[in-house]
Amino acid sequence: MRQKRESVLCFEWSGASELKIVAAHRRKYKGISHVLDKNPAILDLADRDLKALSVGGAKGRKADFTSENLLRALIVHAVEGEDFRGTVVRIAESPFLQDFLRLGDRPVMDFTFLDRAFGAVRPETWKRINEVLAARAAETKRIDPSAIRVDTTVVETTIHYPTDSSLLWDGWRVLSRLLGEGRKRAPALCPHRFHDRKAKGLHLRITRYTASPKRRRFVKRCWRKLIARVGWIAGVAQGFAAESRRHPDLAVQGIGAEIQGYLPLVRTVLSTAERANLRSETVPARERVFSLFEPHTELIKRGKPRQPVEFGHVVMLSQTREKFIADYEVMEHRLSDPELTEEVVNRHERLFGSPPEGMTGDTGFNPKAEVREAVQARVKTLAIPRRLSDWTDVIDAAWQRFRAGIEGTISVLKRAYRLLRCPYRTFKHFASGVGLGIFAHNLVLLARPSG
Repeated sequence: MRQKRESVLCFEWSGASELKIVAAHRRKYKGISHVLDKNPAILDLADRDLKALSVGGAKGRKADFTSENLLRALIVHAVEGEDFRGTVVRIAESPFLQDFLRLGDRPVMDFTFLDRAFGAVRPETWKRINEVLAARAAETKRIDPSAIRVDTTVVETTIHYPTDSSLLWDGWRVLSRLLGEGRKRAPALCPHRFHDRKAKGLHLRITRYTASPKRRRFVKRCWRKLIARVGWIAGVAQGFAAESRRHPDLAVQGIGAEIQGYLPLVRTVLSTAERANLRSETVPARERVFSLFEPHTELIKRGKPRQPVEFGHVVMLSQTREKFIADYEVMEHRLSDPELTEEVVNRHERLFGSPPEGMTGDTGFNPKAEVREAVQARVKTLAIPRRLSDWTDVIDAAWQRFRAGIEGTISVLKRAYRLLRCPYRTFKHFASGVGLGIFAHNLVLLARPSG
């Protein structure tokens, strides 16, 4: 049974420090602790998910850590920008952070358990937690939700740049590794040898000589060989997966199940590589796979000169004048910015009870004429230009300056809260990571003295 919290005296030992940076560090966490104590609904929401980590009934063994310990450890993880291992080391080496977690005389949790705690809190819970914090901040006049600015950004997934040859090589090396493990336990199911260096050599030759006009025929031969080799190993893997279901060794069954999970992705990569490089077809992005390990990744064109395409997911942000992110949305499948404008107003009204008096965004958020009229009927000042010249001809320059402020917040989120490239696997954990980062940003903002 996991307790939600327990009474622990906190921040009694730490006095003032002569170092300004240490004093600021302590003030920040004391402010965060104060915000959490004033908003018990946050812990209630997290506790519902974290209780899933406990085993046994209500009369079972008492869990080593309360939900409050785990929630505060995840906040340290987000604020400090460390991985789970580094977070645990930092807490273990800092009596002040142990005090912030309210651990008492208990040792710090293992980093693998902290990872499990992160996975237990659902993306929907982080969103609801942020909504509770926003509503409370508006109620206590810490933020003014009457004027908002909106923008979208891309949070990348942790993948290498996906080319057809690199994805084919990924498919080969993953299947080769799993089949090698299966052969050690069940040699009869996999009597084949795998020439990894030959497959890798084909991938490297394609990468090296693709840009050379004189080597087109050679590169095409390499494509045929590589596609044939990956197709062959996919067939071998399919046979192993089918036979492994009837094998008495559970480890062999597990390897077969893992292979079966990769096979549809490998076959999609084979199909798109053949269509694009042997038949010279243009394969739409929606029919492609950009990573065998993060198959949810989308290709996103943003029109940036230095970075024409990005691989990840679009995140919509809605922010108040105080830089508080009142609302956000992590899109598994991208929606265009004009489609989001009316939805932003609807969500703001559900959260705060009324639509915003003023709303601004860049030209990308300009919706269709009928939608714009409907939004203007609800929002007193809709400072979204139809074209760039509207900033000087139609819309007050003060709204342009206000809109530009969200760019700084996006930069902070990416630099300080791990939203440049999300380190968590699967879309569920990706969305949770974004939610935790935004929640930590808002906590730090509210932890500062008002006024």
